[in-house]
Amino acid sequence: MASEWVSLFSGGKDSSWALYQALEEGLNVTRLLTVHPSDDSYMYHVPATDLAALAAESLGIELVEVHPGDLEATDASDSGEQGDAELEPLEAAVEDLQSEIDLAGVTAGAIESEFQTNRIQGMCDRLGIDLFAPLWQENPRELGEAMLDAGFEITLIQVAAHGLDESWLGRTLDEDALDELEELNEKYGVHILGEGGEFETLVTDGPHMDRPIELEYETEWEGTHGRLRITDAYLG
Repeated sequence: MASEWVSLFSGGKDSSWALYQALEEGLNVTRLLTVHPSDDSYMYHVPATDLAALAAESLGIELVEVHPGDLEATDASDSGEQGDAELEPLEAAVEDLQSEIDLAGVTAGAIESEFQTNRIQGMCDRLGIDLFAPLWQENPRELGEAMLDAGFEITLIQVAAHGLDESWLGRTLDEDALDELEELNEKYGVHILGEGGEFETLVTDGPHMDRPIELEYETEWEGTHGRLRITDAYLG
């Protein structure tokens, strides 16, 4: 049996694309690992991580869940120290898995964030495992188009940036949306794939999923930012 891989997974588009690319490359991904911060985080995707369990069921891959509680990111005075502290529960979980399986490495969905990638690479170096980061330093527009071409269905579940109003909540990320995001990038510096936290997403379907995730929700808008409050979610 080939060595096993763990996919660092939030259910959002970037971690989902990294997982999909790993599967396409023939990597033996046997676990998804989701960290569930109870509040803000420097390192992790926060909204709707509870839906990772539905995604895992559709993917047919075992899910490992880490609940670190409140990471106290809102009170942090040193971002570097905060990032290091936030990495600790993830590294402990990966180390536990390493004692159970022949762990080759982890997948991650970072595009440009050295803050996250350097810490995950450091973790991998300490544990003697590989990092598979297929989005790293790729062109954001081309990545978005590749996701759409592959058949990913991507829903915006949270927005917080100039130019992104309430109409973006629940919107599907498609070619028209990418065009508008490219314009907002030129006008306000909004990252086309939201890597700066401008928006967060959920992948509701893709070629590697057996069944789509269906959502029922209400929108919550607070002047300059908002999110979907998901009232029900199930596999179609």
